Amino acid sequence: MDQHKEQLRKRIEVAAGKRPADMVIKNGQVIDVFNQRVVEKDIAIVDGLIVGLGSYDSAEEMVDAAGMYIAPGFIDGHVHIESSMVRPSEFAKVALSRGVTSVVTDPHEIANVCGKAGIQFMMDDAADSLLDVYFMLPSCVPAASLEQNGAHLMADDLEGFYYNKQVLGLAEVMDFPAVEAGSDDMMDKLLAAFHHNVPIDGHGAGFDERALNIYKAAGITTDHECNTGEEALERIERGMHVLIRQGSASKDLASIVPVVTDRNAHRFLFCTDDKGLDELMEEGSIDDNVRLSIEHGIAPVQAVQMATINAAECYGLKQKGAVAPGYEADLVFFDDLENIKVQTVYKSGVKVAEEGAYAADSREADPVVPAVCDTVHIPEMEEGSLDIPVYHQQGTVIEVVPNRLLTHKRREEVEVENGLFVPSPARDQSKLVVVERHQNTGDTGLGIVKGLKMNNGAIASTVAHDSHNLVAAGTSDKDILTAIHHLHDMGGGLAVVQNGKVLASVELEIAGLMSKQDAPALYDGLKKIDAALERVLKNEVDINPFLTLSFLTLPVIPEVKLTTKGLFDTTQQKHIPVSSS
Repeated sequence: MDQHKEQLRKRIEVAAGKRPADMVIKNGQVIDVFNQRVVEKDIAIVDGLIVGLGSYDSAEEMVDAAGMYIAPGFIDGHVHIESSMVRPSEFAKVALSRGVTSVVTDPHEIANVCGKAGIQFMMDDAADSLLDVYFMLPSCVPAASLEQNGAHLMADDLEGFYYNKQVLGLAEVMDFPAVEAGSDDMMDKLLAAFHHNVPIDGHGAGFDERALNIYKAAGITTDHECNTGEEALERIERGMHVLIRQGSASKDLASIVPVVTDRNAHRFLFCTDDKGLDELMEEGSIDDNVRLSIEHGIAPVQAVQMATINAAECYGLKQKGAVAPGYEADLVFFDDLENIKVQTVYKSGVKVAEEGAYAADSREADPVVPAVCDTVHIPEMEEGSLDIPVYHQQGTVIEVVPNRLLTHKRREEVEVENGLFVPSPARDQSKLVVVERHQNTGDTGLGIVKGLKMNNGAIASTVAHDSHNLVAAGTSDKDILTAIHHLHDMGGGLAVVQNGKVLASVELEIAGLMSKQDAPALYDGLKKIDAALERVLKNEVDINPFLTLSFLTLPVIPEVKLTTKGLFDTTQQKHIPVSSS
């Protein structure tokens, strides 16, 4: 108590100008997110906390901002770190270099593979970084009752995690039928969140007003699944916070920001949700959301507000999101307000990035524990196991919607030989396969997908939302099977195959989702994957093939997906045949 009292006295004395600060930043143009203006004032910092704005001339360290703009550290309101394919401690370096100093993450990807051990691994590994990583506890493991995944988490399994200071609330509630039906387990999870007085995230993909009313009545307060401005306004109308997503598989920002006004902007924040390492390193994270928002007409200071204080207030992060006394000294420097490019980043008053590169001391992460490795268990598969019978040359096809998680259900004419579906590059129809990989059941779902623009070959991955079974697509059974067996031998990852030969692959030995490699090494591997994809796909591809593939297995997003049990119609909430006799 005496130590805390002395720290408090020190902060007060520095704020009053009676004592030197640890650091004073001078000649900076401070972005005031409360008044939405820019002011030129000194920033006094003590113990990683901002204690004063004004004029300060005494400090152990003086920093000359040289006229640069200074914003609060950016906050990613909803991200699955696993989608970067690097572990949290490595993801942190990439995020910090882009001005993101805090993230709110949902570890349901690894939880679907490894259960509680997966959540604990993510928390422990995140603690070995300078990034502030906050957790929402997975609410839907599995995402739906029909799923075959690696673990089932009940309300009692989550309870102990609520006492961890890294935990903020209950993560995206994806299982709408369970909410609507008032299932016991879902009610227990929602009530536990009420008991702990924490926020609950939503997942309202394709929701109409009735479904939104049900979610809001259930205590769900956010949604990141808006694809249009009208959907966003419907959620705002009900008092929800809307997270504007700009990820790899779903890019919704351009269609939503036109409805953001001075009157409702305080209800919007940014997220990436799922973004691959290559795009994080090339385009950025929340800094990319900010730049794009400005390009689409949002005032620069308002865009910064959406990236900072809005997210902090949404999730109750009382010392985050502003350059003001009493707020943590998480600061981002840039020299152009119209085209924000991060120059320097401070985390709690310590410089962690310079000119887009991580500049802090590297922290050694703990070794990967066996509980989150060795997770790919499938039987040997032979030709003939992937046959899809077709009647009347007609089949139900999953049609990809470019840069959306939604798909369309189409009834189309397909190529047939000896009563079996044959992939057709000319029709842009490929074979889609999902193999259960957790319990070695041998269950395999088969379907037809349109929109991957495959020319010759196959791609396969153990990243397949949210149950993360093994998913593959291709133009020949031989190539599909080669890719599947290669991933089994690696213990998880990505593979590109052509004419029976593996052109490129990346090993993801942590739960089949993340690599043990550092970010630059994995980035190099992903670039080799990209080069191989150029040989397998047609030239006009306008999607991220692996990210798109990974969401074709998620049966909580309309209209039709593929599970280990077959084609699933989300509207009817049941499995359907590819072709009927």
